[in-house]
Amino acid sequence: MNIRRVRFDHPDALKLNDEVQAEYHLRYGDGGDATSLDAADFDPPRGVYLIAYDEQDRPVATGGWRGRDRNEEGNEDGDAELKRMFVVDGMRGRGLARRILAELEADARAAGRTRMVLETGSKQPEAIALYVSSGYEPCVKFGYYRHHEESRCYAKQL
Repeated sequence: MNIRRVRFDHPDALKLNDEVQAEYHLRYGDGGDATSLDAADFDPPRGVYLIAYDEQDRPVATGGWRGRDRNEEGNEDGDAELKRMFVVDGMRGRGLARRILAELEADARAAGRTRMVLETGSKQPEAIALYVSSGYEPCVKFGYYRHHEESRCYAKQL
C-alpha cells in the first residue's frame, strides 16, 4: 500500500469523496455530508489530505485533517479535525483506515495540534469502533451536525 499526500481537489480525492457521499446517502438517506470544506483547509501546515493506493495504483482509502481553533461551532484552540475517512468497499477490513488514522495523528501532532476531533454518525458503527479502539473518547458535540441526534463526536489528545 502506498499512501500519498494530495490536495483535497485532486481528481482521486474528488472520486473518493463522491463515493463517501454516496455511502452517507445510503446510511442516512440525505444528500451526504453538508459540512463546508475547501481544498485549502487541508494545505500544510494547517492540514493534510492522504490517499492510499493499491498495487495497481487505484485509490482505495482516504482521510485528512484540518486545523480548527475556538469557534462558534464548538471547536477548541489546537484542534485538528478529522475529515473524509473512507475505505472503498472491497478493501475494508485490511487495516487501511487504522494506518491512515495513525499517519494523520502523527502529522497533526508534528504541526503543533493538541487534540484530534471527529464527528461521525450513529449509523456508522464500524467507524465508531475504529475510533474507540484507537483511544478516542466521546466529547462535547461540535461542528455542522452538533445539534443532530445521530451525530457522535469524539476526541483524542495528541
